[in-house]
Amino acid sequence: MTVSGIDVASYQSDTYSTTGLGFVLVKATEGTGYANPRHAAQIATGRRHSLVVGHYHFVRPGSMTAQATYFLQHAAARAGDVLALDWEDTGVTGAQKDAWIEHVQAAAPRNRVLLYCNRDFWLHRDPTSFAGDGLWIADPGAPAGRPRVDFHWTIHQYSETGGLDRDVANFANTAALRAWAAKGTPAPAHEPFPGVAWFTLGRRSPVVAAMHARLVAVGCNHYASSANKDVIGSGDVASYEAWQRKYNTEHHKGWTGAALKWPPGKETWDALKVPNV
Repeated sequence: MTVSGIDVASYQSDTYSTTGLGFVLVKATEGTGYANPRHAAQIATGRRHSLVVGHYHFVRPGSMTAQATYFLQHAAARAGDVLALDWEDTGVTGAQKDAWIEHVQAAAPRNRVLLYCNRDFWLHRDPTSFAGDGLWIADPGAPAGRPRVDFHWTIHQYSETGGLDRDVANFANTAALRAWAAKGTPAPAHEPFPGVAWFTLGRRSPVVAAMHARLVAVGCNHYASSANKDVIGSGDVASYEAWQRKYNTEHHKGWTGAALKWPPGKETWDALKVPNV
């Protein structure tokens, strides 16, 4: 099940319809020189109708610290509000978007911080797969709640209808979304299985470094060194295949052939217990 929502900016009404909605995400700022003049009124409409509200920043090239500070000053978020980075400018690197998210997470510990981007940015421009507390993915070519990414998503922007961007949040109901936004639901202890397609050579991510550490810890160390341990390489392939052979033997699975080869499968990934990063 999912929760319906919308996202709005200055060109939408302050008094948008909230019928059937559980949340609204409102543009607050862009760069360090633009603040949405309707932001406060659009947020007030959401609060008045008991929606979970969020604020987002359209990032531009420049200082990420300055933009994060500008955003937080103008958003004036309350505890339990969602914060998000809108990453659409090709002049902003993956490392810079990571820096913005990390700065806001540190400065606003009572709020969830999301990354918004489209599939092209996520699949072809993002070298780290870092999305803060959750991925808000734009994929209007996919049915609602079925974005075409092999990664745990939090919000899917799936269409524009009636002049509004339409979204669904990956929660059973609005109460569950509100509890998560308020940090009433702890982060999972272990990284969820990111999908087979995620395990591509050359991918850089803190999850890869965490996997590296776990493979060493369970006695499947086939790494030549610990350099670039956050990048998937031949050492990860050899070490993970050793883990699959070990798991197969210890749990009497009877796997052979391709079942023991790279890439990882969900069962052995869950059993490896890669810590949440």
